[in-house]
Amino acid sequence: MMKNILITGVGGPTPRSFVRAVKLKGQAVNNQYRFIGVDCNPLAYGLYDKSLFDQSYVVPRADDEDYWPAINDIISKEHIDASIILPEEEVLEWALNYQSKLDRQITTHLPDYQLAKSLVNKHQMHEQLAGSSLIPKFIKINPASYNYQSIIDKIGSTFWIRSTKGSSGLGSLKIDSEEALTQWISINPKVEEFIATEYLPGRNMACKMLYFDDTLKRTACAERVNYIMAKVAPSGITGNTSFGRLINEPELIELSQKALELIARQLECELNGIFTVDYKEDQSGIPKITEINVRHVAFTSSMAAGGANIPADTIEAMISSGKAGADMKRIDYTYSEPLIFLRDVDVEPIIMRESDLLKEGIIEQKSSVIS
Repeated sequence: MMKNILITGVGGPTPRSFVRAVKLKGQAVNNQYRFIGVDCNPLAYGLYDKSLFDQSYVVPRADDEDYWPAINDIISKEHIDASIILPEEEVLEWALNYQSKLDRQITTHLPDYQLAKSLVNKHQMHEQLAGSSLIPKFIKINPASYNYQSIIDKIGSTFWIRSTKGSSGLGSLKIDSEEALTQWISINPKVEEFIATEYLPGRNMACKMLYFDDTLKRTACAERVNYIMAKVAPSGITGNTSFGRLINEPELIELSQKALELIARQLECELNGIFTVDYKEDQSGIPKITEINVRHVAFTSSMAAGGANIPADTIEAMISSGKAGADMKRIDYTYSEPLIFLRDVDVEPIIMRESDLLKEGIIEQKSSVIS
């Protein structure tokens, strides 16, 4: 029987990447699921992408009083069975209110609200792990009142700064002087709070952790190398990876599980949902957690194309006849050979061996690799 799945925030790349990953399963999936996309922006690309969404709707923002009435209307009209909530603000709204705001309950897969709230704010996340070896040195910066000497005394003369909230590297820059910090704060007047952390020069990696009812069910790791439209961002980071590697990093899985369980114990809650734990390596190659997302990230379909199809696993578990995730055995996805992924705006990712990248002078010889 066809299942109707609500996908929120389809104007962003991550929800589209999620659906694209599920559709990699082929015709069997296309006959099993109907995807209903919603977004608050009538110009959102995903609303009009008929290859991904069978029906689309414009809805109010998640903080609008008319949001839940609109969602309930869509659930009723489209006979929604399950929902995938991806933008952070909507994750928070649903985690807090869906049980009381929905006219009828549908299957969801959401983190505990207090846990999600703690992780979305990057400074709060660092505070939860303060005193451990899992995070870099850090300090919160009030842009209206700060002491530069106190900052460098705590985290060093070169540091990374970013907004405590938001994605896509909002407010991010490498700082190495007081003048640079002053100028950066002045051109980011909408950022109410920054977090500064010691500068980590090593690899930029991500570890996906899928939990059902406090039990880890799926993991997969990747490395971010380059970003789409990196030249338009002073930091070179836009939050959308253009070139990355699919990697086997069991250490990241162990560290991620340790961090998530430590925070969950502090908040006295269970782990449920999808978490993407981001890392940067320090000068000694030791990975440090920079943030923990309470959602998938935009290259999730690239990982799926390489074999780690966590979105499809999630949907299948959610609509199973028994308790969601109860019959899932843990899988730590690994790759038998070195694989990379290449991405661009609104196109299918390319998965290939890094050794097959084109080299100057042998373009014709290698062209068949990416045909």
